[in-house]
Amino acid sequence: MVMKILKCFQNTLLFIFVLGIAYFCISWWLAFQQTKLLKEVVERLSADSRVAEAIVSKVSFDGESGKKLVTIKFVEYSSSGQPLDARYFTFSSDIIYFETLVIRFDDLHIKKGHPLKGKSAYLFRRAFALVGDTVEQYEITPINTVPQGYQIGKKISRWEQRLWQYFWEYALKEDVRKKEGIKNAQIEAPATKFVLGFLYTLKIEHDGGLRIDVQKIPPVLQMDRV
Repeated sequence: MVMKILKCFQNTLLFIFVLGIAYFCISWWLAFQQTKLLKEVVERLSADSRVAEAIVSKVSFDGESGKKLVTIKFVEYSSSGQPLDARYFTFSSDIIYFETLVIRFDDLHIKKGHPLKGKSAYLFRRAFALVGDTVEQYEITPINTVPQGYQIGKKISRWEQRLWQYFWEYALKEDVRKKEGIKNAQIEAPATKFVLGFLYTLKIEHDGGLRIDVQKIPPVLQMDRV
């Protein structure tokens, strides 16, 4: 009788021990997954994507007006990171703006890495410079069209078309924004001074807007300005 009780007690202790190990392993695995998920969320919220680059390809002077002319080479990148056809814009000012429509989505979509709403959407409308009372400008993307850099597939989806056709609806109507999971929609126009020897990288912050990062071009590459 005593032996049966002792054996039962031992089995109970063994069961509790095994149960404790299982609980520890499950708790550790859940904590690991939670930490991993939190890290992914933080990375998504703080991430950015290169959407375009520009360099000054030529600086010249207009003999008649005496103005300095700055020509920039502007290259957009597709959603897959491939460069699109280069465009060249010439201004009589070295302070150049990029007017952009930006749509920010709710943080929930960013955290989950939503395939369409996982980062802010953008549309380059025009590049321009203010020269006295004059605006020198070049159109980049026509109104109500899906920008090349943002188009996801070969065919333009209805969702992509709506995104830009109803831009001002998103900007002005709170109920429409909530329905579409949009935080806000606004025009941004980041600008900086463009000079030879620097690479200008335009980036979209996944939970924010557009910014311009500037870095010096290595001397070995500075001869390539075309």
